[in-house]
Amino acid sequence: MSEVLTLKPFDLFILEFKQELSTVFEEKRNAAATIYQRLWSEAELKKIMSHIPLSVAVPSAFGGRGMKVKECLSVLEAASYESLPLSLTFGINIALFLEPFAKYGKESIKEEVFNKFINNQALGGLMISEPDYGSDALNIQTCHTKKDDSYHVKGTKHWQGLSGMADFWLIASREKTRAGTLGRDLNLFFADRSKPNQEVPCVEIFNNNGLYPIPYGINDVDINVPQENMLTPESTGIKMIMDLLHRSRMQFPGMGMGFLKRILETATDHCTNRKIRGNSLFQFDQVNRQIAELQSAFTICSAMCNYSSKISGIDASLAVQGIEANTMKARITDLMQDSAQTLMQLQGSKGYHIESLGSRAIMDSRPFQIFEGPNEMLYAQISEGVTKEMGRKKISLIEYFENREITKDVVSYYKSAINITGEKSMSQRKHVIFGEVVSRMFTAGYVKLLENNGFNSALINNALDMIKQEIENLVNAYHSSILVSTVENFKIDSRWQM
Repeated sequence: MSEVLTLKPFDLFILEFKQELSTVFEEKRNAAATIYQRLWSEAELKKIMSHIPLSVAVPSAFGGRGMKVKECLSVLEAASYESLPLSLTFGINIALFLEPFAKYGKESIKEEVFNKFINNQALGGLMISEPDYGSDALNIQTCHTKKDDSYHVKGTKHWQGLSGMADFWLIASREKTRAGTLGRDLNLFFADRSKPNQEVPCVEIFNNNGLYPIPYGINDVDINVPQENMLTPESTGIKMIMDLLHRSRMQFPGMGMGFLKRILETATDHCTNRKIRGNSLFQFDQVNRQIAELQSAFTICSAMCNYSSKISGIDASLAVQGIEANTMKARITDLMQDSAQTLMQLQGSKGYHIESLGSRAIMDSRPFQIFEGPNEMLYAQISEGVTKEMGRKKISLIEYFENREITKDVVSYYKSAINITGEKSMSQRKHVIFGEVVSRMFTAGYVKLLENNGFNSALINNALDMIKQEIENLVNAYHSSILVSTVENFKIDSRWQM
């Protein structure tokens, strides 16, 4: 095994890392031209990566910090406090490359790859999405054929973060049979751009709006890789992909944590110092309500980080944890966007400055509600999973919550609000609402568990109350008799000047 660097104790590392990030991004904020800079500059990356932040997701056997989820989330939090794009860059590397590669990659190639992350600040990513299939991963057309001891993988991928920039890729593909059809299962292949016939060129860079420093584009996959570059699932490739995606979704709270803390601090400071008729903005009841919402988002994210750090390590199989994974991803990204909108509103005209946190936060957090599955789709999947279990066990929604470890201790507080049963045949829009109700109950469960850790009880109670109000509003929407549908040929008789 090659010699690797000696890493500093984590507490010292994270302190120095936060100080470095503060310096780097303070310099960027003072140079207005860099606010919407495309790509990371070489100097910025050199300073940031000199601390070897991705060592948290490298096994200790290969010189890393041992892949402790708590430490991974702490790095994501530190980054997102200063820059959501930087946190996402780390999130892509940790959850979509390093963790799945450590769990499913061949032992024969791990040392070389992990060594480059520790000693050469390498970057890696994941390719699943395709131009014609979006979230429909089971029907991707990228395919592979085996010849002797190697695989030829060919297809087109798009919207991969770090397109044209990453050193390594995991690429999702389906086997092409002799008859020319594609198999139902999915496989993941490892590609190293430094090796012959493994380069994945980015043929078009997108002019993405938000998350400016991260390159996205269309990637032309036409590679030949040795047999050892195929990842090895524990059962099926689809379950491997689901395990990977669910683990990634359970780490979204890490990216949300620093972001939400910064928004809460900024909003609180602004409302304290902004004077109206000699008093701060806190004299207004609605402002108090908005700050309470930001505090609730901060508390919920803290609860999710606490829970995720305990259950989402690579030793756990998360393939069937769709309800909890979807809840974390959908709820935290909704809260990120809502919080950004609130901050911009509170900042007034200041919020519209291009360099303001509120303005940038809206654009940078919006894609989080879309990638790795649009939130509406995830809420619908939550609903479908819960209603199927209710039907199979012949139980009510309340009984379902009473039987779940996460929600059983909060059912009594929310029972009166959950006036909803779940019909056998629901419209998609009702599935989305039903899923949102379920997600709030799981969220409340995470918050309750955080209370047991000694977290601020006033913040806990406010968050639980806020969740109850949200459930009541959702249940009312579910029961609404008004069904709005699309109007065909909307151009007919629709001129106001008639």
